[in-house]
Amino acid sequence: MTSKTFNVILRVWRQAGPGREGRFVEYPARGVNPDMSFLEMLDVVNDEIAARGEEPIAFSHDCREGICGTCSLVINGKPHGPNHGVASCQTYMRSFKDGDRIVVEPFRARPFPVIKDLVTDRSAFDAIQQAGGFITARTGSAPEANSVPVPKEVAELAMDAAQCIGCGACVAACKNASAMLFVAAKVSHLGLLPQGQPERDRRVLAMVATMDGLGFGGCTNQYECSAACPKLISHDFIARMNRDYAKALFHSAFRPAAAGGAGA
Repeated sequence: MTSKTFNVILRVWRQAGPGREGRFVEYPARGVNPDMSFLEMLDVVNDEIAARGEEPIAFSHDCREGICGTCSLVINGKPHGPNHGVASCQTYMRSFKDGDRIVVEPFRARPFPVIKDLVTDRSAFDAIQQAGGFITARTGSAPEANSVPVPKEVAELAMDAAQCIGCGACVAACKNASAMLFVAAKVSHLGLLPQGQPERDRRVLAMVATMDGLGFGGCTNQYECSAACPKLISHDFIARMNRDYAKALFHSAFRPAAAGGAGA
């Protein structure tokens, strides 16, 4: 049985490049199949735009399976769209109805400058990850799986944090453009596991400092971040990171100065 098609109007943010003035432009999307994903619908609209000799709408995408975090769109004012716990690529047109006007924008945050249309530069997240989102471990053959026991509840909590795909929805949803949920997930993932302990203090201090230096705002605990997260990362990880950060500051205050340092 063929699904009944319908029509919608897209009101899309168009911006030629970084620092350029942008504006909303309306495009009709006709004959929309309700089983289309939102990105598939954009593909069809872009084919029609290109056939008229116009510049297609630029938007980011890769896996289209809710894994990569690339498909970051604000749809009708909500990061990733109206549904809970899914990315833009997992938002299907059956979430809308005939005649709807759908507003599509890029993620809005100073640390995520617009590159073109709906594409933003989220390399700020890469910088935070590079500041401390790693462990130092001996390279070579893989260790015996059971050589370092990890309690099941700890492993599951670490995996909950590791589900973060770094899409930036938490930043786009926050009125302060805070990256605390992203940073908390990365810090907690490694901080919970035995392999992450040697760098635990240095990691949280470095990642938080990098986050602040890049211009992300502060957290006011209103939890828009976890509500918008396509992987349902809990805001409880923010409290965990805050405890780690306080402990790391305490430890660093009482750590002996390195030989040859100040006062040597």
